[in-house]
Amino acid sequence: MINQILGALELGLVYGLMVLGVYITFRILKIPDLTVDGSVTLGMAVSAIFVNMGHPFLALLVALLAGALAGSITALLQNVVKIPPILSGILTMSGLYSINLLIMQGGKPNISILGSDTIFTFGAGLGLSKHASYIVMCLAVVVVLVALVEFFFTTHTGLCICATGDNEEMVRASSISPARMKWIALAIANACVAVAGALYTQYIGGADITAGSGTIVVGFASVIIGETVCIKRNIKVGFISAIVGSIVYRILIAVAIKTNLFPTYFLRFVSVLIMVIALGVGPLRKYLQSVRSRGRRKNEDA
Repeated sequence: MINQILGALELGLVYGLMVLGVYITFRILKIPDLTVDGSVTLGMAVSAIFVNMGHPFLALLVALLAGALAGSITALLQNVVKIPPILSGILTMSGLYSINLLIMQGGKPNISILGSDTIFTFGAGLGLSKHASYIVMCLAVVVVLVALVEFFFTTHTGLCICATGDNEEMVRASSISPARMKWIALAIANACVAVAGALYTQYIGGADITAGSGTIVVGFASVIIGETVCIKRNIKVGFISAIVGSIVYRILIAVAIKTNLFPTYFLRFVSVLIMVIALGVGPLRKYLQSVRSRGRRKNEDA
C-alpha cells in the first residue's frame, strides 16, 4: 500500500500544475476552459520530442510556451471571433488533436522516450532513489511555477485578471481591457497545463495522443476537493489548494483501486463520484450550520 500512496503522491504533484491551470480559469476567471484536454497532450508531445533530442529541461520550457500559445488561440476565438468560452475551448482542443499528431513525428499515436535522459534521471544522478527522485524533481518544478504564478497575481495585471473574473463591467469602466486580461489568464493557465503534460511524459516514459482525454474532469474534481480541504481561501491558499486537491484526488483513486471497490475501468466513474461527493460537502456543511443556528435560537427563545 505504501508504494501505491507514493505513486499517488508523485502523480498528484505531476498533475498539480494541470489543476493549477484549471483553477486559474475555473475559479479566478470563472470560465470553464475545455482547452485543457488538448494542451496537456500538447505538452506531452513537445516533451517527448525534446527529451529524445537530449533536452529534458528545455522540454519543460518549450511545453510552457506551446501551452501559452494554445491558450492564446482559445482567447482569440473568444475575444475576436466572439465564440462562447465553452465552444472556443472545444474547438481549440479538437484542433490540437491534429496538431499533436503532427508534432508526434508525422501522425504517430504514441512516442516512447525509454532510454533517454529525463529530469528524473538527473535526480537519480544526485544519489536519490527512484521514488525520491520523482517526488523531489516534481516538487521543485511545482514550487517554482506556483511561486511565479502567485507572484504574477500580486502584480497590477494579476489583480486586474482577478477583477475581470469578479466584475467584467467594472473592469471595462476602469479603462482596462477584459479581453486582454482573459488572454493573459488563458495563456498562463494552459502553460501550466502543458508543463504538467511534459512532466507526465517524462514520468511514464512516453507520450500518447489519447492521454489527455477526460483531463478536465480530473481537474474540476481536484479543484473542488482542494477547496473542501483548504476551507479558508485567498488567492495564495487557492493555488496551494489546487496542488493539495490533486494529491488527495490521486490518493483517493489509489485507495479505491487497492481496496477493489471498483474495477480499474471504472476510473472515470470514480472521478465523477468523487466530484459529486466533494460538491455536496459544501452545501451539507452550510445546511448543518443553519440547523445548529436555528437550534441555538430556539434555545435562547425558550
